[in-house]
Amino acid sequence: MYKVVLVDDEHIILDGLTRAVPWGDMGCEVVGTAGNGEEGLRLIRERRPDILLTDIRMPNMDGLSMVAAMRSEFPRLQIAVLTAFRDFEYAQTALNLGVCRYLLKPSKLDELYEAIRTMTARLDALPPLEEGAEPEDDPAAAGSAAGNFIVRQAMDFMQAHCAEHLSLGDVADHVYVSQWHLSKLINKHVGQSFFDILGRMRMERAKTLLADSSLRIHAVAEQVGYADVAHFSKSFKRLVGMTPGEYRDSLG
Repeated sequence: MYKVVLVDDEHIILDGLTRAVPWGDMGCEVVGTAGNGEEGLRLIRERRPDILLTDIRMPNMDGLSMVAAMRSEFPRLQIAVLTAFRDFEYAQTALNLGVCRYLLKPSKLDELYEAIRTMTARLDALPPLEEGAEPEDDPAAAGSAAGNFIVRQAMDFMQAHCAEHLSLGDVADHVYVSQWHLSKLINKHVGQSFFDILGRMRMERAKTLLADSSLRIHAVAEQVGYADVAHFSKSFKRLVGMTPGEYRDSLG
């Protein structure tokens, strides 16, 4: 029996999905339901379902980032979206991230059954984990696209907040994955560590600020996230090849 998790902020829909679908006849078992995205993420990590049926527009949750996080962290997970949000580009992005079906509410039961049958068929076709990697043409291949999406979201967040006291955990929380998983994705897709990327972002911002001769170097250090000017100067020289003062002088 394939394990199923249902996530929707409308409890009447959760109840309807649980009761209306003959899950047992379709080789499935609902192992949990959640009324919001954060609860859904916790439930998925706890129960490790094979199938996720979820809304993608819920309060306090970026649905695309949630889908990308789950597809990247659990590449064998089959996902169908059931939503009232009618936007072609949004739906296309969801499908590119590996969503099996994008169903619009109110969805017909035959559409829902077809989605479930498709997901169980895909799961049937997957080799056991101990036998090696998934085939190239398997839906799990979308895990790479999901990983790319997460890294882009993480980099954008880092760029916007690099001057703050920013940790790997802060960024991981923003993109809904674990710190370990985000670190692995950044190394894979960017080829640098989180701290190297953050340092380079800060130094690029520092270069811009150093062009303003009225700003003292300790003020520049503070504005790019360093409380200690000596630490800032050491990091700047390591990454740029000269001290902040030497860089400012080089600007003429």
